[in-house]
Amino acid sequence: MHRFAPLILAVALFMEQMDSTVIATSLPAIAADLAVGPITLKLAMTSYLVALGVFIPLSGWAADRFGAKRVFLIAIGVFMAGSVLCAVSGSLISFVMARFLQGMGGSMMTPVGRAILLRSTKKSELVSAMAMFTIPGVIGPLVGPPIGGFITTYFNWEWIFLINVPIGFIGIALSVIYLPRIDSPPPPPADLVGFVLSGIGAAGIVFGLSVVSLPALPPAIGVAATAIGALSTLLFIGHARRHPHPVLDLGLFRIETFRVCVTSGTIFRIAMGAVPFLLPLMLQLGFGFSAFHSGLITFVAAGGALFTKFVARRVFLRFGFRRTLLAAATASAVGTAANAFFFPDTPYIVLIGILFLTGFVRSFFFTGINILGFADIERNQTSQATALNAVIQQISGALGVAFAGIILEIHAVATGQSLGIASFHIAFLCVAVLNIAAAFPISRLPAGAGSAVSGHRIDKIEEELP
Repeated sequence: MHRFAPLILAVALFMEQMDSTVIATSLPAIAADLAVGPITLKLAMTSYLVALGVFIPLSGWAADRFGAKRVFLIAIGVFMAGSVLCAVSGSLISFVMARFLQGMGGSMMTPVGRAILLRSTKKSELVSAMAMFTIPGVIGPLVGPPIGGFITTYFNWEWIFLINVPIGFIGIALSVIYLPRIDSPPPPPADLVGFVLSGIGAAGIVFGLSVVSLPALPPAIGVAATAIGALSTLLFIGHARRHPHPVLDLGLFRIETFRVCVTSGTIFRIAMGAVPFLLPLMLQLGFGFSAFHSGLITFVAAGGALFTKFVARRVFLRFGFRRTLLAAATASAVGTAANAFFFPDTPYIVLIGILFLTGFVRSFFFTGINILGFADIERNQTSQATALNAVIQQISGALGVAFAGIILEIHAVATGQSLGIASFHIAFLCVAVLNIAAAFPISRLPAGAGSAVSGHRIDKIEEELP
């Protein structure tokens, strides 16, 4: 693989990740132009998430059927088309439909891009390549709000979506030149029943949890959608066990490293899905900061994440995946718990230092979990594995926001007080507990797990010990 390829794939991931969060800051301005309330416009956020939940399961089959590179290029084009339609929308319905189209493109970009990376990268080079690819997933949710606030304040909200067009064209051009063509054996016929069941399951859970935590609709609708999604998921599990070639291959969970990393990663992503929701709210509602001011502070964590790619390969080589991931999860828990001791008079240097270091260790965990989870996946399984992992990621992200919202609501009911700094402190401590919980599945792995990728030698390290 060309050395630029991971960066090209990472740019597409960054575009999708940032766009999924940037709209939150600009909701009032967009709602005013469309003559609807900001709460109503949050349907546009959920429509994007629903599209991801519906079409991600099909991404693996589509990559094998039509070629991963071709599907990736088409996905960028669809995402760009949805972006343009968002910018020119003149009504709520057209805006929601345009966001759904964007989600269709985004559902193929990330899992197919990861499949291309896994199939075309040597195992000895996978740590460096995945470190570069994973960083946008950490940075996007953090830089989205401040960028959205800046563009909306000093330009027009339409530019939030129009800036995707030149980025998309550059991504397509570089992909055509540098991304390798990956041939796969013809896949079996599409599992249409499984596609419907998995789509309803993922979309129902993601939509339901989003509505419950961000009530654009009555909470009863969110509860009903979540229940329907859970039932459909159970039906899909039964279907997948009987079908010879399900749209999502649950048999991949027999691979220990994949199963453990998905389990640990899900717990960790629930925790991390709560942080971009809690921290800006605490800074704005609790500390009285402006949206742009709080965005500049949260951006510091993204700076810490950038440093991961410079040291990841050497650290995993020296200490191995298991030891490094356990240390990263513990350090992330400490950094998250430190948020519970932030007050309006906390010195900026303390805030910035803790957020920077926490961003660094979180990025380390995400990098390691994404590499180790695919270390024992065969090349012909990468499309299915990336699709299955991406669906679970979407659900865990929605669970994170819902988890944070529930903690804040429980604290408010229990104390009889309105939302204040104490509520956010309790929530951050609960998130820190989830960080620690994410370490337990990893602790069950053997010390040499993923050594073929990291290059870590257990016998050599033991010889060096006294």
